[in-house]
Amino acid sequence: MPLTRGQIVGHDNERMAFAFTMMNAGEIVPCQISDAAMNDVAETKGTPSIARQAQFVAHRDTIERIASDLFDKAPSIKGYVVRIFSKHIQGARSAHGPDQDTQ
Repeated sequence: MPLTRGQIVGHDNERMAFAFTMMNAGEIVPCQISDAAMNDVAETKGTPSIARQAQFVAHRDTIERIASDLFDKAPSIKGYVVRIFSKHIQGARSAHGPDQDTQ
């Protein structure tokens, strides 16, 4: 069952990742996408941390689809954090075709 949209948490400068949540049947699922992976989704480089939220919002559907796919493949452990890295982006592109967020 796919996860549903949760909340934006924000950018973590220390971890160089953007945090957000998704929902699984009423349970909150914490998620993170690395800065490098978010740049890969956006097909850009060197995005400043101040622009990460706008970048996340622009590509939210794709990022959340990847998070949901990873969650479906993960072990069922309470407190599991879905973490998206660059290696997950290429696999998602080939599995789902071109990014649907671009216009």
